[in-house]
Amino acid sequence: MSETPSNGPAVSTVRFAGKRVVITGATSGIGRAGAERLSAEGADLVLTGTDPQRLDDLRSAFPDALIVANDASSPATGADLLDAVGSRGIDGLWLNAGFATTAPLAEVDAESFDALMATNVRGPFLQLAALAARLNTSASVLVTSSTSAYEAAPTTAVYAAGKAALIAAAQTWATELADRGIRVNTLIPGPIDTGFRGFMHPDTRAGFEKAVLGNVPLGRIGTPREAAAVAAFLLSEDASYVTAAQYAVDGGLTHR
Repeated sequence: MSETPSNGPAVSTVRFAGKRVVITGATSGIGRAGAERLSAEGADLVLTGTDPQRLDDLRSAFPDALIVANDASSPATGADLLDAVGSRGIDGLWLNAGFATTAPLAEVDAESFDALMATNVRGPFLQLAALAARLNTSASVLVTSSTSAYEAAPTTAVYAAGKAALIAAAQTWATELADRGIRVNTLIPGPIDTGFRGFMHPDTRAGFEKAVLGNVPLGRIGTPREAAAVAAFLLSEDASYVTAAQYAVDGGLTHR
């Protein structure tokens, strides 16, 4: 098995100088790594999250960024984010906030289903609907989905369905916003070391990760920085002719 790189790709460009980029769910994992990457490339950042302690950490780490407490599960998430962002135009919008749970089919109930869908599906819809008018011509929108949409893993049906819904939505958004030169793409992370499966019992998590890694040609879990590097490309003008695309960052998992 190959080793996990200790560092992400070196940043040698400043592609986001003068660009305003909003990242939802930026307090940890891929969103936090993306904030670090885009900050290093000169972006004027708006970063959201819900955990007060992690938001304070963002304020310390990114003193020049606008840090916004925003709950993607709230029906007011879009309006609240629009108020916080203000009237200045947006060059990049990364709809990244989300969470995961698992449950056997027989244990799925309305409350758990609605909670996951409110954050993972309705939230991005309402956020983009509210911020669409703020998007500058040739802006880039990035949606975080998951390889769970393709894996058909037991107990992940609700999470996988939500992430599949985002893939379908992004295709439609790409068409709808194309006349303004706005690109919409989907980032599809696979097994990335973000602590995202922390809700699982350690034994269950270890077994799950072992089973997943058995299907990853590169033979290792990816890093948040590796996913953030692809996100930065899609949000940048380097991807100016890329829209309605799905970019898997999964070590080859979905192509096995």
